[in-house]
Amino acid sequence: MNANNSSKECVFEHVDTIMKYLQLVIYIPTFILGLILNLLALWVFCCFWKKWTESSIYMINLALMDLLVLFSLPFKMYYSVQEGRWFLCTFMESLYFVNMYGSISLIACISLDRYIAIRHPLKARIFRSPRRAGMICCCVWVIVWLGSIPIHNFKNTDKFNCFHNMSEETWSMPVIFSVEIFGFLIPFTVMVYCSVKIIQTLLKYNNQQEKRAEQVTSVWIIEANLIVFMVCFTPVHLGIFLQFLVKRKIIVDCSVKQSISLFIQLAMCLANINCCLDAICYYFAAKEFRKKTYFRDLRVQVVLCPSNAVGSM
Repeated sequence: MNANNSSKECVFEHVDTIMKYLQLVIYIPTFILGLILNLLALWVFCCFWKKWTESSIYMINLALMDLLVLFSLPFKMYYSVQEGRWFLCTFMESLYFVNMYGSISLIACISLDRYIAIRHPLKARIFRSPRRAGMICCCVWVIVWLGSIPIHNFKNTDKFNCFHNMSEETWSMPVIFSVEIFGFLIPFTVMVYCSVKIIQTLLKYNNQQEKRAEQVTSVWIIEANLIVFMVCFTPVHLGIFLQFLVKRKIIVDCSVKQSISLFIQLAMCLANINCCLDAICYYFAAKEFRKKTYFRDLRVQVVLCPSNAVGSM
């Protein structure tokens, strides 16, 4: 959602010029590093372990979502500065936004899955299974793609520019509130709640000295995942809300509107870096999966399985 404004008295050429070069600086390393890390993650989960668990199914789908976001970046870099129609433009926009929000949804699902496994190990035997995880992932894919249908109508036909100039309908209250609430606030709330509860559970079992280092590592990973999610996705949704205020003419000062335009585009770049950070989390998840053993003693299971709490992101 580019924040260009067509107002004659307030120009944004300098913002677009700045972003044209910043996108190259940020997106090129993000694309290369993210592509390598996510492909490596897919190879590890699909070819190396070859074991379908709830965590591996979620991780594979998250890696696929991230790869599709990365795939759209080269097109976004080029066509964000090109005026004129391109028959694949709307598809690439859908690919970009759908998979960004698909990734957010999957991260929330992974957090909830880890919460059930760690806080409610008995119920986990009923509610958790690879099949259920696969069904949840399929539902996420279907829902986010159905949610992309309006993108085909949300274009400013007077000045068509790929990834730019969304129509006024895009900034209507129902659309923006749906994006903010269902696309960010609800998943964020789920992740915060689950992360806090998982950490509380981990800290209860600190009486075994040999397990303390492992618990500290697990807590650190959960906290790092939560911070990464906040840093990557909070700014862009704040920017979307500010741009909504601009479109509603609540914010009218030109310099402020220019600052918001630059902020939202920088925030989008920051959100895309999450594709690389997710892949780094795969490393920690993989490290724990290799050591994973199933115990019949539920108390021991609650202590050890939280190491997989890296799945919360």
